[in-house]
Amino acid sequence: MQKRIEDLLRRSEQGSEQRQGEALELQMESLLAAKFPFDSIHPVRNGAQGGDIVQGVLNGNGQKCGSILWEAKRTKNWSDTWLAKLRDDQRNAEAEIAVIVSQALPTNVEAFECIDGVWVTHPRTMIPVACLLRHSLIEIEMARRTSEGQQTKAEMIYQYLSSAKFRQRLSAIVEAFTSMREDLDKEKRVITRQWAKRDEQIQRMMQATVGMHGDLQGIAGKTMQEIEGLELEDSEDSVVAPAIKRIA
Repeated sequence: MQKRIEDLLRRSEQGSEQRQGEALELQMESLLAAKFPFDSIHPVRNGAQGGDIVQGVLNGNGQKCGSILWEAKRTKNWSDTWLAKLRDDQRNAEAEIAVIVSQALPTNVEAFECIDGVWVTHPRTMIPVACLLRHSLIEIEMARRTSEGQQTKAEMIYQYLSSAKFRQRLSAIVEAFTSMREDLDKEKRVITRQWAKRDEQIQRMMQATVGMHGDLQGIAGKTMQEIEGLELEDSEDSVVAPAIKRIA
């Protein structure tokens, strides 16, 4: 009879704990749905492995940024075996974060803490922890999408630089420069030819003028005044000196 009584008491306690856990699970689901109305909050069906609640985190654009697996525990004593089991459930559910909500916390844990990759929190701090973890998932997803955008732009630039379109545009620029260079060389040759022609004409005019001045000076003698610019210069670079020397 004593053994039968103990067995009945044990079954009663187990049933009470199960009912309390189910009540906590429903309360958690209600709180998460009210706090994050745009997230996907789905309870895990009874008998299925993978925690109690799966929260799909969505950003302001409705894009999924990850998921949080919640496990409800309402027992008098904490058990470290919960951590390993929830990590397995997390891998099966492909969730980024796993959280145990329990009234009985590990030693030296007052409100919440991350233990061996699993977040542990008291029910009273569940919503602040959810806000913190949700924000981190959104920030990580934003950074990932930004990185993907940069990679895409880099790939687009590489494809453009290696495309026929870029080669054709570059060829057009080179052709334009080549044409401009040819026109400039032609203009330079024409101007050089014109300059040489005019320089020769000026030399001939100067030589004729100097010769005429020498003739007149030979006739008039010293009474013929010197004309500035036609006098004999000592410099070898003088333009009129060769002509005067020939006349002399």
